Amino acid sequence: MKMKIREIAKALQVRNDVSQWEDITVSSVAFDSRQMAPGALFVPLKGNNDGHRFVGSAFEHGAVATLWAADHQPVPADHPVLVVDDPLAALQKLSKYYVHKINPIVVAVTGSNGKTTTKDLTASILSTQYNVIKTHANFNNEIGVPVTLLNMNANTEVVVVEMGMDRFQQLDQLSKLANPDVAVITMIGEAHIEFFGTRDRIADAKMEITHGLKEDGLLIYNGDEPLLRERTKDLKQGTYTFGRELGNNLYATAVTVGTNQLTFTTNVWPDEEFTVPLTGEYNVSNALAALAVANRLHIRPANMKKGLANPDLTANRAEWLTGAAGEKILSDVYNSNPTAARDVLETLQNVPVSDEGRRIAVLGDMLELGEASPKLHASLAEVINPATLQEVYLVGSEMAALRDQLAKDGYPVSAIHYYGADQLAPLVTDLNHDLQENDVILLKGSHGIHLEQVLAKILPSTTE
Repeated sequence: MKMKIREIAKALQVRNDVSQWEDITVSSVAFDSRQMAPGALFVPLKGNNDGHRFVGSAFEHGAVATLWAADHQPVPADHPVLVVDDPLAALQKLSKYYVHKINPIVVAVTGSNGKTTTKDLTASILSTQYNVIKTHANFNNEIGVPVTLLNMNANTEVVVVEMGMDRFQQLDQLSKLANPDVAVITMIGEAHIEFFGTRDRIADAKMEITHGLKEDGLLIYNGDEPLLRERTKDLKQGTYTFGRELGNNLYATAVTVGTNQLTFTTNVWPDEEFTVPLTGEYNVSNALAALAVANRLHIRPANMKKGLANPDLTANRAEWLTGAAGEKILSDVYNSNPTAARDVLETLQNVPVSDEGRRIAVLGDMLELGEASPKLHASLAEVINPATLQEVYLVGSEMAALRDQLAKDGYPVSAIHYYGADQLAPLVTDLNHDLQENDVILLKGSHGIHLEQVLAKILPSTTE
């Protein structure tokens, strides 16, 4: 981003006279006053704290201008201020203006599971032939998406935007903001079912990503999901399916799952073997989604292979680490839902261990499941086999349902360890006492359970 204040003021139709500051150049946007790059425009948002309280701090940390809500009086006169009705709406309006100005190819990615990994893999492949930026970390909501768009450089050719959702109309807004050339739906699961009630309604909400899709755009979706196939029949734009079933436009063949990587071939490029440095067969679908986007943008197969083999992956998504006792840790602590938890549990139980080693799972509550929560937590017992998963540590009130179901199913009671969400300290103590060099341990839970704090305490002290 590189815009003069005069251009920003015109795009936003600001309420005040900015002529005295009009030649100041803004080079980025930020909403956290502690994380300002020099030249930033500060956006004071209303959350638990009103961002207007931190405008002074923002300038101290490098901001050169700030938005300011008109209903906050008086308006400061000692810094460059752009007065708008609503700073968040102004941020979104400015991002829409900027994306049309730069005119990159926009790839929008959503889905109940796999959207971050798909975003990372897609950006990696496309970067072999284009100048690409992608959503940073979890900047995938009505704040993060416009920040991603505004932090593009003028020479950006493709932007890969992750779009999250926890209510109706959210993807509608984000899609219309970014106007994607390509939209991707990775899958439909139970994430946020508390707010939607059924998977059918989740599918309805996910389809909102097509509301801003360009007329000549393409929807790429998981064709293994009947709910999506049903909803794309009347879509005016083109569609392209990926998945594991043979009826898809793109499907995998000859899949080999290793501890640290996947290899597979496809029907479209039968002579090419693709390798991805990820564990878990479920990641084959994420790789296929990325390849489908690459095919749309005419990436050469050799570059597809190169991009898949060397991705820059977002932390805490199925990441292998080594613990303080020498144990292997599969860290997947950013978020959790029933589909994702099942997939990674199955992956864990296929990881080879020595005769002295054990497979251990630390599972935290899966949040936002509503009335179905006890049943969905208990259902994880179906994929937990005491012969291949020797210890389970369960964290949070919702995990009590899985504890009870495991005991009912005959899983050894002595191998079930249960903790409240406020008992992370004793959990860490018990894990550090229990873990041994040859063990393999999974940590998986919704972010609100904060298993990342547990992870930090079982890693070697130099990496805390």
